[in-house]
Amino acid sequence: MAILKFRVFFEEDDTVYRDIVIKHNQLFFDLHQAILVAFEFDSKHQATFYRSNDNWARGRAISLEKYDVEYKAAPLMMLETTIGSEISDPIQRFVYVYDFQKNWTFLIQLISVSKEDNSKTTYPSVSRKEGIAPSQYGIKSILGDRFADVEEKYDLSALVEGFTDEGEEGGAESDGEEDQAGEENAEDDTAF
Repeated sequence: MAILKFRVFFEEDDTVYRDIVIKHNQLFFDLHQAILVAFEFDSKHQATFYRSNDNWARGRAISLEKYDVEYKAAPLMMLETTIGSEISDPIQRFVYVYDFQKNWTFLIQLISVSKEDNSKTTYPSVSRKEGIAPSQYGIKSILGDRFADVEEKYDLSALVEGFTDEGEEGGAESDGEEDQAGEENAEDDTAF
């Protein structure tokens, strides 16, 4: 059984990609779900794969369902089409579009074919992640959801206000106290 390894690039930044391994007899629907998991997207929107050439031109559609758009040829269905049936080139390419409103576009290229499957791996599987995935609905930080928890727990907005007020009021008094203490210690040192 052939194991296919695809590199899935985020179209807007080719340093952000995921490598996905999948069996040749699995469906495009399986690849669709693996991409969504790999890039931390939900599965609430429309999606279509397109066969592609070396220039990433979109060819025949392999669609999640038949959409109300004009097709040159009827689309293949993800739930009926195996990945191996659409591989005709050792570096086969596909374009994947998710959420037609946001138009998330990913470029997919076959990077290796292996005859050895790993019995410990559940296919499809993400074998490599590079770069921070784009946020599907807004800004994503390196901390992700954890930052909201930190902000809520420590109320960072109040901390900033309190810090600036304290620094303005107590700064001069504390400097003067330190100077007096320093002079007293200097007198004690000379007495010995």
